[in-house]
Amino acid sequence: MDPDAVKSTLSNLAFGNVMAAAARDYQKEMLAKNKAHDATAANEEVDLDELMDDPELEKLHAERIAALKKEAEKRQVLKRQGHGEYREISEGDFLGEVTGSERVICHFYHREFYRCKIMDKHLKALAPLHIDTKFIKLDAENAPFFVAKLAVKTLPCVILFRNGIASDRIVGFQDLGSKDDFTTRALENLLKRKGIIDERKNNDTDEDADDDTEQGRSRNVRSSALQDSDSD
Repeated sequence: MDPDAVKSTLSNLAFGNVMAAAARDYQKEMLAKNKAHDATAANEEVDLDELMDDPELEKLHAERIAALKKEAEKRQVLKRQGHGEYREISEGDFLGEVTGSERVICHFYHREFYRCKIMDKHLKALAPLHIDTKFIKLDAENAPFFVAKLAVKTLPCVILFRNGIASDRIVGFQDLGSKDDFTTRALENLLKRKGIIDERKNNDTDEDADDDTEQGRSRNVRSSALQDSDSD
């Protein structure tokens, strides 16, 4: 037999053995990985089952559901009391409205005063965002008794009530820079500082809460001529 042929045959056999061994090693490694993966998945399933059966987790979940239900029921009660919207009331309704809720914002206004219309726009935007507080307005011309009783001399006049007692007020735009182009956000922050509304409970946003100040500026000249906030 040709020595070179024998050498080549032996070399091929040796190479074949190496490849076979490598294949076996690869197969063993893959089997080991699969077993490890199966074991991890089994452990994760066990951990998930344990979490689902965790009494503390179930308690927290039940408490969260109960809190959401209670909040929804509270909102419904407040809506029945007139919260969540900006409403006009009559002089005859005034006492019942301001004593029927813990916190009430009442705007005394005049129909023809431009600055009263500006205040209307901002309060209307805030009412649905702060449902814990009632937002109402009263035509000053049609409520002479309470205008005199509460010493309302300048319009717009926003009176803040706590448990039926007038605790604070916003007269004209003095606390808002004495300008017509203040934003709804500025009024909201002022009302928060006075404690009549709270921080929003969620991430509710409203385009009116960041209203266009440029539009307000364009109206400034017109309202200055009217001088509404200096009217009795």
